[in-house]
Amino acid sequence: MTTTTDLRPTGPAPRGDGGRWHPVCSYDDLIPERGVCALIEGVQVAVFRTFDGELYALSNLDPFSGAHVISRGILGTRGGVPTVASPMYKEVFDLRTGVCLDDPQVALPTFPIRRDPATGRVEVALTHANRQ
Repeated sequence: MTTTTDLRPTGPAPRGDGGRWHPVCSYDDLIPERGVCALIEGVQVAVFRTFDGELYALSNLDPFSGAHVISRGILGTRGGVPTVASPMYKEVFDLRTGVCLDDPQVALPTFPIRRDPATGRVEVALTHANRQ
C-alpha cells in the first residue's frame, strides 16, 4: 500500500459493515523499517513504515506460534515483495497481502491504512472481515 498525500485510503475504505478509521500515531513517530503495535477495538494491529515511506497494517498475531509478535519482526524483501519475518519461527509474510511466503495456505489479516496529511496521523480501519 502506498502512502498518499490526501485523505484517500491506501486500502479498501470501510464499508457498511461497521468499519471506521482509527488514529494510531503520527506518521513521523513511525521509524522506518521498525514496527509498532496498536490495540484497536481489542485487535492487535502491527503497523509498519518502510524506508520508501509506504505504510502497511497486518494482524500482530503470529499464526504459527500463537504469540502477538509480528510488530517485532524484521522487514525485508523477497523477489521484490516487501516482507516481514516473524521473530518467533522466521516465517516470512507479504506486507501487502499478509500471505506467508513459506506456506501460502497461511495468511495474516491485513487492514486498510492511510495517512492524513492535514494532521500527519496514521489511521487504520477495521471491518468485520478483518477483525480477529
